[in-house]
This record gives sequence, C-alpha cells and structure tokens, in this order.
Amino acid sequence: MTLDAVAAARAWAAQDPDEVTRAQLEALLARVDAGDPDARAELETRFAGRLTFGTAGLRGELGAGPLRMNRVLVGQAAAGLARYLLAREAHPSVVIGYDGRRNSEIFARDTAELMAGAGVRAILLPRLLPTPVLAFAVRHLGTSAGVMVTASHNPAPDNGYKVYLGGLDHGSQIVPPADAEIEAAIVAVAAGSIAELPRSDGYELAGEEVVDEYVRRTAAIAGAAQPLRVVYTAMHGVGWDTARRVFAEAGFPDVVSVPEQQEPDPAFPTVDFPNPEEPGAMDLAFAAATASGAELVIANDPDADRVAVGVPDGAGGWRRLSGNEVGWLLGWRAVRQGAERDLDRGTLACSLVSSPALGVVARKEGLDFAETLTGFKWISRVGDLVYGYEEALGYLVDPEKVRDKDGISAAVAVLALFSELKATGLTFAEHEAAFADRYGAFASGQISIRVTHLDRIGELMARLRAAPPREVGGIRVERIDDFAGGFAPFPPSDILRLWLAGGSRVIVRPSGTEPKLKCYLDTRSDEGTPAERQATADAALASLEAGMRELLAG
Repeated sequence: MTLDAVAAARAWAAQDPDEVTRAQLEALLARVDAGDPDARAELETRFAGRLTFGTAGLRGELGAGPLRMNRVLVGQAAAGLARYLLAREAHPSVVIGYDGRRNSEIFARDTAELMAGAGVRAILLPRLLPTPVLAFAVRHLGTSAGVMVTASHNPAPDNGYKVYLGGLDHGSQIVPPADAEIEAAIVAVAAGSIAELPRSDGYELAGEEVVDEYVRRTAAIAGAAQPLRVVYTAMHGVGWDTARRVFAEAGFPDVVSVPEQQEPDPAFPTVDFPNPEEPGAMDLAFAAATASGAELVIANDPDADRVAVGVPDGAGGWRRLSGNEVGWLLGWRAVRQGAERDLDRGTLACSLVSSPALGVVARKEGLDFAETLTGFKWISRVGDLVYGYEEALGYLVDPEKVRDKDGISAAVAVLALFSELKATGLTFAEHEAAFADRYGAFASGQISIRVTHLDRIGELMARLRAAPPREVGGIRVERIDDFAGGFAPFPPSDILRLWLAGGSRVIVRPSGTEPKLKCYLDTRSDEGTPAERQATADAALASLEAGMRELLAG
C-alpha cells in the first residue's frame, strides 16, 4: 500500500456523505496506521482501480472505495454523466429509476439532485419499479438519457448503475465510444470532491401516467386470452406490483403469486442467489404450482428485466425451460405473428452465445438475422428489429416500446403462447415437437466456473489458447475462432468459439457481470423423427459438457 493510496482513501472518507461507509473506511485506515497487514490488503482491494462500465453498467459490492458501490462513486458517475450530456446538447434531460436493493433509492435521489444541480432536467420515477419501466420511460418521455439503479440478479451485497441514451440511441444502453467518454468525464469529476458539486432539489417526480402507459402497452401484446392456471414469483424483487397489473389487463387476472417472494427484500432470504437460473431459486414457485394445480410457472429476476418459465415435466414435477428454449419459441411466435400481419421483412437477433436455432428460424422464414456481442445494449441496436433475445433469460418482444430486455413483456408473450396452444388444443410437448420437425432439434447447456480471484479466468483462457483442444467429449473440433484480435464483424473480445463435428459449438468467455468463466454448449440434429432428433442433440450435449468440464479442470 503506497502513501498515495492511503491519501486517496483519506480523501475519499472526507467527502463521503454516507455515515456507514465513511466509518467503514475510517476504521480500515486506523488499522492501517496501526500496522495491520490485513487492513492494508483490504484497502488495496478497494483502491487499486475503479468500477467501469461492463456488459450492463457499473456493478459491485456495496462498500467504501472506488471499487465498490457507494454514494461517492454514484455521485461521481452522476456528475460525469451530466457533464457528458451538457457537452452533447444545450438542454439535456434524464429520467432516473431504482429497484428495491439496499441504497437504490438513495443512489437515485443523489443522481437526481446532482443532475439538477448541474443544470440537467432530472425526472425521478415515482417509486421503486422494474428496469423495463425505466427503459420505457426514456423513450416515452423523450429524455436525453436514463439511469437505472439496480444490480439485477447479482448477489444481495451488490448494487449497480445502468445508463441509457435517448435521441439517436433510441433508449438503448450505452456502447462505445459513449461509455469511454462518460467514464472520462467521471474520472475528471473524481479529481475533486463530490462535496463541492452543486446539488438541487429542483428535480421532477414523474407521475403514475408513465407506469400506466407501460402497463397498457405491455398488456396489448397478449391479444385474446384463454384462462390459464399460473404461478408467478418476483424473486424478492420489484416485479409483482407492475406484473400483476399487466397480467390482469392482458386477460390473466388469476395469476397466483408466491407469497414468500412477493415483496421487495434486499436480503433475498429464500434464495442463495436471486437469479432464476440458479439451482433451487424456483423451488418455492414449483411447490406452489404443484399445490395449486398450475399449468405454468413464471419467474422474474429482482428488477424484472429477465423471465424464466417452468412447465410440467410429465412425471408430476417441473422443469425450467432453458433461456434458449424460451428464446427460440418466442422467436417462432414473433415470426408467425408477423406473417399474420403480412410482414415479410425484419430482423431476428440474438447474442453470439445464444443458440443457433434463431438463425435457422430466420433463414427458413426469409427474414434477416443478426448475431451480436453479449449484452442487450447490442441486441437492442440491431436495425429493423422484430425480436431479440439472449440465452441468459433476456427477451425483447416489443422493440417499439422498449429497447432493452423486458421480463414482464416477455412473460405476457409466454402467457399468450400457452393461451394460444390451449385454444387450439395443442400440448406444449406437441408444440416443441412441431418446432423440431420444422427447424431441427437443438440442445443447449452452460458451465459456469465461479472464481475467487479474477486472475484465474485469464489463466484458463490463456491455457485454452496455448493448447487448443482437438476434440471435446469425443467430438472432433473442426475449427476455432479467437475473437481476441477481432473477428468480423465483432471488435476484439476475450472469446473463444469452437466449432465441432455434427454442428456442435462451444463458446468460452469471461462473464461481464460476475466473477465467472462461462462456457456455452450447443448441439443440433436434423435426422429422424422429432423425438429422435432431440435424443441425438441431447446425447451430444451430455458428451460436450463432460468433455469441457474435464478440459477446464485439467
């Protein structure tokens, strides 16, 4: 720990308006002064850099220092964003939303006061609300930018800060070069003290009209509705109040909410991680569905920008559909809806780590297809977009309304799909078989290796590059695409894509939001009956998973 780092910590504490984090830092500094080596190491982890915009904004654990989420960092971010907006236009505006995590409302009000103090018209949403409502508000209110305070599905100790741009960016999240320009403005602000920044309580409070319009437009996605027995969980987040209104207006008034997970609770007491993808996260919802004789389970993540779907497994239990299964089925529905409206053009889009299935659908139906880098900030910017998704439970079913993933809109689309099947007398299994018959059968899986030290991720990626595998799980590797030097049309990225015999594919990349190395596995089959095709794809997936686990453990 250098004297400069200690001085930086003292300067940070001096400007911190939060009694909790200020006391935390002062206690650490006192231990450093007393010669405590553990305190010195801890201080280093907080001041060795600063949080930067990743796949979905700033995210980190709550605590003092520039590598944590706190009021100083948020104040610097707000003031830096204000400088960026004022340099772009004479009279910029921003709408600000927040979820139910610890300090979310405090961070949002700090942002509103600092924006207003800097001369930016600031509009604060009326209460804690889902991220999709904020993304909608940017377009609906025509603001220059939007800020959402959320860490989405991250662990309970975390919070985050997402930035959207209006105007020519149409309400999408920031991408280069805007993110770097905003970060440069934040660094310039950080050279001084946030205590010296002007603040104002002259910000506006948005009316309920914004929420009402989001509800009205989202409910319209459903069309005619057949009664369904549905269980819903908000995963201790902010989804239920808005989703309940949307479901009722869409013709599904009797959705049953899981009471233990219905109200916002930043401790997320019933789950290890508040992410529907995590094992056990949907167990309470499945139990409620069994008890109530439900036909379908819907789960939002804590800020309701993602959705997970559970269906009966045919043996008295439940299975969660993968993000890819929901993704390609909603894509197929979007194509059919377009055909009903005589729309013969448009683009389907997904992230490059999502299943190849959507591309097959697009090509067979004569539509354009776009593959993007991971993150909805890229998917939402695809031209002539009809529908987009990413395998991590993110879906964009109504691009005219929202330019970000929207777990409530997607939930309505899922309810509508099951309602349509019920009206025509088809089972979900028959619908899946029809997809496999028309487009082929696909299977997808994921391996996530959580690390304690981020250096471990770099070591694993370097090892794969230095000694690329010739086969995985007995399946021959035919070629490897390394995105490190750029791989058209993508910019340089820390991604490896392995193409294997039989159409299988493996993609390896570091997570953009969590300390994980992620490995995406995809297989397909076009031979035989739908059941035979699925069995072949599933068997190939099992081989790939076993092979990759062995490879990464070696």
